[in-house]
Amino acid sequence: MTSGGYGRGGRGAALFEALKAPARKPGAQANGAGRGSVEAEGGAASRPPPSSIDRGEYLATLLQSSKISEKGDAGGGYKPKPVTGRGAMLAQMVSHPSSPSTSMPSPASPSSAMQVLLGRGRALSSDGSIASPARSVGSSQAAPSVASVASGGRSTPVESESSSRRSGRQPPVSGDRPAVIKHGKDGKPISLSANYIRMKSHIQHILMYAVSYSPEIDNKQLRRRLLYEHSDVLGPIKSFTGTTLFVPQKLDSEITFQSVRPTDGQTVTITLKLVRNLPPEECVGVFNVVLKRIMYILNMKQVGRHYYDPWNPASVPQHKLEVWPGYITAIKRHEGGLLLLTDVSHKVIRTETVLGILYMISQRNRNTYQEEAIKALVGVSILTRYNNKTYRIDDIKWDMNPTHTFSSSKDGQQISFIDYYAKAHNKEIKDFQQPLLIHRPKKREMGASKLDMICLIPELCYMTGLTDDMRSDFRVMKDLAQHTRVTPNQRQLALRKFIHNVNSNEEASNMLRGWGLSFDTDTIPLDGRHIDNEKIQFRDRQIVANNEADWGRDLTRNNVIMPVDLRCWMLMFVQRDRQRATDFARNMSQVAPAMGIQVYDPMIFELPNDRTDTYLTHIRTNLNPQVQCVVTIFPTSRDDRYNAVKKLCYVESPVASQVINSKTLDPKKIRSVTQKIALQINAKLGGELWAVPIPKKGLMVIGIDSYHDKGGGQSVGGIVASINPRITRWYSRVCHQHQGQELVDGLKPCFLGALKKYQQVNNALPTDIVVFRDGVGDGQLAIVGDHEVSQLATSYKHFGETYEPKMSFVIVQKGINTRIFLNKGNQLDNPPPGTVVDHTIVRRDLYDFFLVSQHVRQGTVTPTHYVVAYGGDNLPVDRMQKLTYKLTHMYYNWPGTVRVPAPCQYAHKLAYLVGQNLKKDPHLDLSDRLFFL
Repeated sequence: MTSGGYGRGGRGAALFEALKAPARKPGAQANGAGRGSVEAEGGAASRPPPSSIDRGEYLATLLQSSKISEKGDAGGGYKPKPVTGRGAMLAQMVSHPSSPSTSMPSPASPSSAMQVLLGRGRALSSDGSIASPARSVGSSQAAPSVASVASGGRSTPVESESSSRRSGRQPPVSGDRPAVIKHGKDGKPISLSANYIRMKSHIQHILMYAVSYSPEIDNKQLRRRLLYEHSDVLGPIKSFTGTTLFVPQKLDSEITFQSVRPTDGQTVTITLKLVRNLPPEECVGVFNVVLKRIMYILNMKQVGRHYYDPWNPASVPQHKLEVWPGYITAIKRHEGGLLLLTDVSHKVIRTETVLGILYMISQRNRNTYQEEAIKALVGVSILTRYNNKTYRIDDIKWDMNPTHTFSSSKDGQQISFIDYYAKAHNKEIKDFQQPLLIHRPKKREMGASKLDMICLIPELCYMTGLTDDMRSDFRVMKDLAQHTRVTPNQRQLALRKFIHNVNSNEEASNMLRGWGLSFDTDTIPLDGRHIDNEKIQFRDRQIVANNEADWGRDLTRNNVIMPVDLRCWMLMFVQRDRQRATDFARNMSQVAPAMGIQVYDPMIFELPNDRTDTYLTHIRTNLNPQVQCVVTIFPTSRDDRYNAVKKLCYVESPVASQVINSKTLDPKKIRSVTQKIALQINAKLGGELWAVPIPKKGLMVIGIDSYHDKGGGQSVGGIVASINPRITRWYSRVCHQHQGQELVDGLKPCFLGALKKYQQVNNALPTDIVVFRDGVGDGQLAIVGDHEVSQLATSYKHFGETYEPKMSFVIVQKGINTRIFLNKGNQLDNPPPGTVVDHTIVRRDLYDFFLVSQHVRQGTVTPTHYVVAYGGDNLPVDRMQKLTYKLTHMYYNWPGTVRVPAPCQYAHKLAYLVGQNLKKDPHLDLSDRLFFL
């Protein structure tokens, strides 16, 4: 942003410039034209106005254009700069208020007002998705980026910050940006399908009208009511956002209506002005609103973001659970056109109320009842069945109960919660002494109500989701899986049923036809590619991973690449676990040598009790510099004890720590369990277990992820970087940030540390850097890329002005709803690991691809979505996809592939350990080891 040193560079710049100008006498012309100015028209002495942006730029352009129109184009005079920000969008609308079918100008046209959209105007011209580097169709050459990185003039292919901040509230209109075509070729072709349904549009345009009211009306519902009184003119099919009306039928370019405000009888003038004729591809937001109406017509209830059928729940009475079936739907513009993403969803509802939980806690421990209740309930989501809404419990008001009163929003009269729920929802409250639950709405939830908090009755609130105890209970998860674990065939049948329900419902099908839409009757077919099975390297031999991408047996029969012998280690346990500890130590000395790891007898400490202080005292007393690892066997699982031991070993006295729950040392499985523990300890000590071929020389890969504390603590960013050519050794750091903050602010010192460590190990700096960033949604793509790429890029100058490696920044999205199926005749199955899809269902304006990297034996596999947000041309498409797949083999906690590249999984483990258990930075002496596994 260039503002000539005048603050923001908008209206303030123009005002500041005007104040600096000398005062002129009445009647004198501007710029000194009436007082013998020596400045010739178009001469070198002419002073251009200060550079401005956004609304200031727009206003300055209008003023200058009016002057030029009066003077004429007299050779070399001041010419207005291209308009940016909202000004560009306003200029476009004002200059063509009713032009039919105005398409977006070509990016190559210098005269287009939309050419250089940089601010919120660019966001308004988009479909709500975040721009990646724009590339021409069929070309791998990136266009010049919008923002500039501070180091060496490097560019970042992301939008400006002002645009991305508003991207969460997607406008209903999408712009027509150039398509990004990035297709790979390597691999074996396979026949696939996906849970996308092609949409067909039978009309050419949808009309967009700006709606204004005189006098102005703030209430959105009243605006809609007054406008819809004229449906005889507007037609039955329409969509109104509060300020903008979309209709599929042609109306006049300007329409005026008269309505009467029911509150005071005042006449209100409603004016509609045609803004644009939109092609259907640019109306994604409108179509999604239509889709929500169709879900309502089908009698589906919205819970959270998605829609469920509460009338046909699947009951799991033995665990006091219900499963509501539902659908996830979204219409987006993809490379293959307008597609409807449809997936099966399930909402797990507990049949017990919050009041029941409070009763249970009270009976268990009356002395610490309130503390236990806050710990169990604050932060969880609950469902109120009288309106099918979900809320997050932010607090409990112990000094309030249902007999308390509040001011009614209708008449301002005081009314008790008992009377309110009886009148509004026909619900009778039985317990008058129960406390009230508090939900504090976020800004996006408030709307026009501006409520500071919402009070809820525990008796009417039902718990949602599963507790940690339920998740760890095998029987609960097994019984739930019968309803929630859906095979590819079952999933496709459910999708076909959804389309049938829409097409067979007269009201829903009429609404679709009114907007000129129809759905295909089946999911979309795809041609995918299967990357060859990866080679796994051990110290003395190399194998090829099987079709399930699992090499667990081979690992236990081969020597690891670089073992670290366990010569001096401590083993602590209580008396009742003596036998299991003895069996564990014996098995360690037996199974480890088969993998090339020598294990010596440990220093054994039998503790008198399992108190936390007892463990800590014995560790502190016996720990010395020669100790490589502290192994503690806990009789039970307790977070406070686990946290205390980890803090001592990872923060105070840097030493590897292995905590084992006594239950896992089952005599029937102790050999296989000991093998896994021996490998994990070897990795924590800096050993290398296996590798995959990495043809690229001078490569560093980085993983970044964030942990957010649900209890209100600080968020933690974890950064893990490879430091050797085989990508088997890692350097890790963390940084703390504000609660809930996804952006990582402290990347630069962590990245500098990683580069220095890489240089120390290899006597050279990396020439190529690939960053895999996990935990970023679509609404954060641009801002995360801009914010974090710039931090990394500014680190290069610390190693000399000429050092500037090639960097690629890849966003990793695993929480997606896309499902890919393998076609096997008339049946569907899960695709094999290594399946890649980079066309049709990918985003039209992003360089992205889907990769299935793991094998699942039950249910439907979920692919991972990769978006190359920066530096997409530094690696060919096939190499980027193959490198990503290779890295899913390098997670040392599992002898098989995982859903995300190993550095992302390592960064997740690191951030979780620090945020959940340590609460402090780990000791720097541990930064070059995988101590957090």
